Amino acid sequence: MNFLRGVMGGPSAGPQPSGADTIQKLCDRVASSTLLDDRRDAVRALKSLSKKYRLEVGIQAMEHLIHVLQTDRSDSEIIGYALDTLYNVISNDLEEEEQEENSAKQVDDLGSQFTEIFIKQQENVTLLLTLVEEFDFHVRWPGVKLLTSLLKQQGPQVQQIILVSPMGVSRLMDLLADSREVIRNDGVLLLQQLTKSNAAIQKIVAFENAFERLLDIITEEGNSDGGIVVEDCLLLLQNLLKNNNSNQNFFKEGSYIQRMKPWFEVGDDNCGWSAQKVTNLHLMLQLVRVLVSPTNPPGATSSCQKAMFHCGLLQQLCTILMATGVPADILTETINTVSEVIRGCQTNQDYFASVNAPSNPPRPAIVVLLMSMVNERQPFVLRCAVLYCFQCFLYKNQKGQGEIVSTLLPSTIDATGNSVSAGQLLCGGLFSTDSLSNWCAAVALAHALQENATLKEQLLRVQLATSIGNPPVSLLQQCTNILSQGSKVQTRVGLLMLLCTWLSNCSIAVTHFLHNPANVPFLTGQIAENLGEEEQLVQGLCALLLGISIYYNDNSLENYRKEKLKQLIEKRIGRENFIEKLGFISKHELYSRAAQKPQPSFSSPEHMMFDHEFTKLVKELEGVISKAIYKSSEEDKKEEEVKKTLEQHDNIVTHYKKVIREQDQELEELKQRINTLTSQNEQLQATVTQQVSQIQQHKDQYNLLKVQLGKDTQHHNSHSDTLQMNGIQTEEVSKLKEELEEWKNKHELLQGQLREKDSVIEKLNSSQLEMGTTEQSSQTSKSGGLEHNNELQKELEMLRSQIQLQSAEISKLQMENQKLQVMNTAADPMLGDSGATAATSSELEGQLEQEIKELKSEVKALSEEKESLKQHLDSSSSTVAILQDEKSKLQREVAESKKEQDDLLVLLADQDQKISALKTKLKDLGVPVEDEDDTESGDQGDEDEDGDEEEQD
Repeated sequence: MNFLRGVMGGPSAGPQPSGADTIQKLCDRVASSTLLDDRRDAVRALKSLSKKYRLEVGIQAMEHLIHVLQTDRSDSEIIGYALDTLYNVISNDLEEEEQEENSAKQVDDLGSQFTEIFIKQQENVTLLLTLVEEFDFHVRWPGVKLLTSLLKQQGPQVQQIILVSPMGVSRLMDLLADSREVIRNDGVLLLQQLTKSNAAIQKIVAFENAFERLLDIITEEGNSDGGIVVEDCLLLLQNLLKNNNSNQNFFKEGSYIQRMKPWFEVGDDNCGWSAQKVTNLHLMLQLVRVLVSPTNPPGATSSCQKAMFHCGLLQQLCTILMATGVPADILTETINTVSEVIRGCQTNQDYFASVNAPSNPPRPAIVVLLMSMVNERQPFVLRCAVLYCFQCFLYKNQKGQGEIVSTLLPSTIDATGNSVSAGQLLCGGLFSTDSLSNWCAAVALAHALQENATLKEQLLRVQLATSIGNPPVSLLQQCTNILSQGSKVQTRVGLLMLLCTWLSNCSIAVTHFLHNPANVPFLTGQIAENLGEEEQLVQGLCALLLGISIYYNDNSLENYRKEKLKQLIEKRIGRENFIEKLGFISKHELYSRAAQKPQPSFSSPEHMMFDHEFTKLVKELEGVISKAIYKSSEEDKKEEEVKKTLEQHDNIVTHYKKVIREQDQELEELKQRINTLTSQNEQLQATVTQQVSQIQQHKDQYNLLKVQLGKDTQHHNSHSDTLQMNGIQTEEVSKLKEELEEWKNKHELLQGQLREKDSVIEKLNSSQLEMGTTEQSSQTSKSGGLEHNNELQKELEMLRSQIQLQSAEISKLQMENQKLQVMNTAADPMLGDSGATAATSSELEGQLEQEIKELKSEVKALSEEKESLKQHLDSSSSTVAILQDEKSKLQREVAESKKEQDDLLVLLADQDQKISALKTKLKDLGVPVEDEDDTESGDQGDEDEDGDEEEQD
């Protein structure tokens, strides 16, 4: 400890050692001491000297400190002192009182040199990554600060070492999950430096769930109301997303855009805008712009724009846009953000057009913004932002362009003057005394005409009242009048850009422009003069406008045909001089700046000369105009012929496209019909399958009843005391035979009717064949079909009457059966089998009734077929198909009826055999049995015998 007192400046008897000597002694102590406490004290002393004697400690102690990090891992205190010492040596973040203005550059070089020495051995960085994993606060925090300082000094080299280190980036991502806010916040700063300009590390960090963690931190800190931690998180998010399409797509697919909406819920009371809140909100708006930047791939930008609309983010931004009390810089950045969110997205543009400002009466947001743009008292950056917003609203938005131009047309102007339209504001700005308003209004109106030939023609109808008593002049004429009056350069440049955009690709507008005899002499006079450098830009634009008048000239004006205008240029200007003046535009410095990005960004109003979309037009037309000037009349004729051929070809292609489109629609309709018919077919097949299963069930039930009937018959025949009942049963069987004979006759009658229907079908087929010959034969066929239809109707009526007669006979048979049952009951109440016999006969009657019902259903089906024949008689082919189908149905039903009759006949034959067998047995037993021929005479004897038995009972 005495040694430390000498180092730290304590009292001593001898002369005081110098700082370098003290540092050397401390380094020797660190290197040679065997006790850990001595080495720890020496490193602590080096730490205290490292700020004042940065160079000496760095040169002499760095190697020893690295050795301490390698060997004394078990003691967190000495590791922390060593890391702090290295941080003081490498970092340039010294206290202000220790910095000198003259040595600032030297200090920067010193930190970079020490960093280079440290990372020369890549193992040192890997060792530092291992130490950062330690949970001990005294190790982890200085390790994070040291690694951040290394990245600041030698970013690319350290990034590469961390990238190739196993799990290097993943280790650092754990810092965001540290519960100690100091380490977590410094971890955010470390990741900021780590992700700068390195797409590979950005992707790794993003896929290590960085978005989720950072958004959680921002939410915990209070979103825009949070402190500097929110600012650091937003800067890290910008590093991860800017110019990184993969991370942008991952951010969108992870539904993180939806989590940005609460950032912009600033509330109604906008009075409390702290400096930190303004900074945070500014960075949040910039982060939104990163996702929808025009420099991103169009598909990625479009998907982000749609997501922002669906989650309500665009609506929230428009709320800030129309709110009061918002700081000017936040309002400007919000306008720029809304601009890029709606740029080229029809859904978002339509929504923005519907936004109204909270005024009385409500005004569209576009009108309110345009009022700010043409107001010279508004800040310059705000006016530029409004112009950019208007341009983005009209970008690829023909609907919006038409709405703006319609406010200028005579039929839509509000005669009452109660409301100001967008068109009126643009005209007012176009002809105001403020040159910046002239330029902004001209560019805005040019964007309303961009790539829209229809609106260019409609704008020719606009008439302006210049003064009381004078006739109105067209908007085109008024623009050329102001141009010729020699106004400011900025105003003339804006009007020339408007005229060039208006006349390009619109021959009618060119004709209107050339119809004014003063325009061409003015342009040639401007181009031919030798003016100063400021006027060279105007000369170049005049040359471009004259070239457009030649290139898009349809030769409808005799005095201003293409050839005559070329001769005029040759005489008054010279072709070479004309091409040279035309080249002034693309060579101008302000032209190059405007061509870089769509957003108008100018350092001052005087530099506001070119529009981004206009630079594209110049690039497109400069070459073709130069070629057109040198072309001869013969080449012009050939070119016109080629143009006509191309137009014809385009018309043919358009026609075929239309035909193909119609065929596609027809195909879609047919596909839909096929799908519908397929579904109907599947339903019908399911119904048929169900009906087949039901028929099978009925057949099974029928077979079961037959078996049961057979068993009952055997049971009745086994009793020997049923002589009188056998007589009754024989009588019933004979009656049933007679009924079956009648049914056979009726079925034969039905078959005859079916044959008659077959002949009708053949006649209809022959009439269908004759229908294709002449119209008269077709009509005859139809009348014949009607006659056949009447015959069918008569036949159906006959069938109905027959069914009714059959029903009456069946009811008569049922009554007789009931009488027989009553007689049976009166004759022998002790015989229980007679009830079973009656039940058997009732089952047979039920089967007969079922067959009658089936016949009735057949008659009903025939009547329905008759109605269908009436409805579809015009199409004979369908009628034939229906009759054939009905014929097949009737054939199947007749076959089924035959089958059932055969079954009944078999059953009756079995019963006859069994009865004859019983008679034979009775004869063998000596019982007198009468034959079937004597049945009638035997019936009276049976009745007498029954009466005797009753008396005996």
